Amino acid sequence: MTSSHDPQLLKGVLSMVLLHLLAEQESYGYEVAQRLQAAGFADVLEGTVYPALTRLEREGRLATRLVPSPSGPARKYYRLTPAGRAALGAASDNWSRHVATVEAVLARPLPAPAEKGS
Repeated sequence: MTSSHDPQLLKGVLSMVLLHLLAEQESYGYEVAQRLQAAGFADVLEGTVYPALTRLEREGRLATRLVPSPSGPARKYYRLTPAGRAALGAASDNWSRHVATVEAVLARPLPAPAEKGS
């Protein structure tokens, strides 16, 4: 999916998606942004990803380590902490319940539109 995402919906799920990507594999910031874009969030820029990673680190959900880079400054790698893994589990459960509720509402039949002039 390469279409634009609703910014409010994205704001609500970005942390969960980032935690999931980092649960799959430890990554540095630019790589996280690239993986996010490859997953279909093409409109999410690095300027959105880095503050979210910093916030998750400040909240104790991510830990970091510096790794020397052969092509420039050291890279800051992010990985989940036990608190991050717990937060991911809770967020995934909440998301599944939310999606099921929304889908239940959207599955309800709609009445036929009223005729013009009636």
